[in-house]
Amino acid sequence: MTFNPLEQRGIPLDRQIRNWRELDVTPIDPDHCDPYTRCRIITMNGIEVEAIMFSHQLARNTVDAEVKRQLAQTRYIEAQQQKAVNWLLPGVSSVLETTIAYEQVAVDLTAWVARMEPDPYLKQAYQFGVLEDFDHLYRYANLYEMIEHRKADAIVEGLTEVMPGRPTKFHHRHPADNVRDPYAKDETNPLSKLHALTIMSAEQQTMNFYMNTGPTYMEPIARQLYQEIGLIEEEHVTHYESLVDPGETWWEQLVNHEYNECYLYYSFMEQESDPKVKAIWELHLNQELEHLHVACDLMRRHDGRDPESVLAPQLPDVLTFEPNKAYLRELLDTQIDLTTLGAGYVREAHERFEKMQEQIHGGEAPPSERVMTQHDEMFGHEYRVETEGEHPDPALREK
Repeated sequence: MTFNPLEQRGIPLDRQIRNWRELDVTPIDPDHCDPYTRCRIITMNGIEVEAIMFSHQLARNTVDAEVKRQLAQTRYIEAQQQKAVNWLLPGVSSVLETTIAYEQVAVDLTAWVARMEPDPYLKQAYQFGVLEDFDHLYRYANLYEMIEHRKADAIVEGLTEVMPGRPTKFHHRHPADNVRDPYAKDETNPLSKLHALTIMSAEQQTMNFYMNTGPTYMEPIARQLYQEIGLIEEEHVTHYESLVDPGETWWEQLVNHEYNECYLYYSFMEQESDPKVKAIWELHLNQELEHLHVACDLMRRHDGRDPESVLAPQLPDVLTFEPNKAYLRELLDTQIDLTTLGAGYVREAHERFEKMQEQIHGGEAPPSERVMTQHDEMFGHEYRVETEGEHPDPALREK
């Protein structure tokens, strides 16, 4: 069944504010929930944070007081949505357990988008990034066993493998080589716009999470690993945000944000297994439908264009959280040795990459390597979850 959010009306804006009792959502049970329910929660939190921050930036760049008031009204609802979504996460989960779930999101969300992306250049950008998040999952999983003495498979539950990706130490590139070429807004597939906005938002939230939670640890190796991977997440945000056409007007970006929220809430509502969480996705979809109409009215009034000229005529096939093991193994086998040069990709280390490596590492092993050394000293082996057999790259098989 096709679903066109432009033809649907949601809850009227003046009926969308929830009271404290309604916002006091019941968190998921981390020991019995579907891991992908947790992934959907983390994803939508990132989407809502991006919506809020974009609305603030738009408000800071307009002199129209009426527009500011309209944005403030919808933004307050977005802020309530973000609280309801993020507060679904349970307080009993440690920061590191949530971190591992964040990386499961990065792996399976980006892999799915890469599989579905119609534009070859954009597809390559997602394929490149996912092999780095895949390695982050592996490093954090080893840290988790070291400092909490628990295994990451209790979180990912065999849906996502845990083994080396492109080694984290090679993710540190010259900032100029993290900037990609943007899609052309008037020529690209509307699905590509949704993909770029989704992955940018998810990576941005991961960057924010690591920036703020990293120093809460006492263990030096944990603080150092969060610092290292937090820097790489900034590179990833640069990588993904540069895919978005900077020629899009503020109003075009606004309707893209609102349309993407409708797409994702609809997608997650369609596949959610937890009835209480599903009800939240459904409620938020009905709120977002109205936000989309408000954004469309603003675009018509201030941009002089019809939103139908830039939006998909109906929602694409639902975005799905599912295992991507075979796809990831294919990428590990064929793309693990890539790095970036300018807006493209190369297999050989180049002068700018090598200079950056020398500057950041200073001739020492980075935290991502030292965490593995310390884990091996404690346990005599690495922590891995290889459900589909040994690593595709012989050089990265456990010795």
